[in-house]
Amino acid sequence: QVQLVESGGGLVQPGGSLRLSCTASGFTFSSYAMSWYRQTPGTERELVATITRLSSSTNIADSVKGRFTISRDDAKGTVYLQMNSLKSEDTAVYYCRADRQALGRIYWGQGTQVTVSS
Repeated sequence: QVQLVESGGGLVQPGGSLRLSCTASGFTFSSYAMSWYRQTPGTERELVATITRLSSSTNIADSVKGRFTISRDDAKGTVYLQMNSLKSEDTAVYYCRADRQALGRIYWGQGTQVTVSS
């Protein structure tokens, strides 16, 4: 059974940091590109960051560039999103996604809430 389980969300003050984790099971994690998306009520899901297989490249959205970094540990089947200098506009539900275009397979986690507020 495929599972993506996010953790690490919560309430943080502006300027603070959080690290999100997404642990995968039920598929060959190392063969998938991994991404973080976020969504606020009434809006479409927004791509935040992507890391390719073997960590060969990363792509970070302009809105978070210089503040967020994505990394992966294939031995642990986990992808991370380090979020620094958080702003109120970063408040959203954050989702991880596993993607293997060659097989047309996409998996989503259930999401974790991040709230940036004083």
